[in-house]
Amino acid sequence: MKKVMSILLFVFPLLVLGQEKRDLELSSDELPTVVIKNAGDDFSVYLPDRNPDQKVRQLQDKFIGYNLGKNEEGFDEFLVLFEGEDASLAATYNEKGKLLRVVEKYENVKLPRKVIFSVYKEYPDWVIVQDKFLYTQKDGDILKKQYNLKIKKGKETKKIVVKPNGDLIADL
Repeated sequence: MKKVMSILLFVFPLLVLGQEKRDLELSSDELPTVVIKNAGDDFSVYLPDRNPDQKVRQLQDKFIGYNLGKNEEGFDEFLVLFEGEDASLAATYNEKGKLLRVVEKYENVKLPRKVIFSVYKEYPDWVIVQDKFLYTQKDGDILKKQYNLKIKKGKETKKIVVKPNGDLIADL
């Protein structure tokens, strides 16, 4: 009888712990990006940017949640414009409601670390005084994704263009 009781006392907690439900949260940053190219003529593709600035993400979320409805039917192309503080997003759709182009422009954004590190590595003792983030897509392909920066050292100023990964594109 002692053996049966000791076995039950040992097995019962294992059964109870085996039934414990654990909720796991997945963040969108951990999920892989999937791009579908040839999904049909009426299928729209928009790739939101993983920018660290909150106003960029808010405007993109507002755009993603926008419902075209039936008001825009009958036009060859139509433009949808979203504006915020130092931010604008313009999207062009065709007559079927397919997304053709998206042009985004943001000023005074939070820069990614790679951009900051590469600028200060290439231009020591310079200070970033102005920044613009440009993001352009056409038919789901990213055409332009860059930061236009204005840097200053004393009375001298320069304009540079940097990719989000930190690569310097141009020194203007």
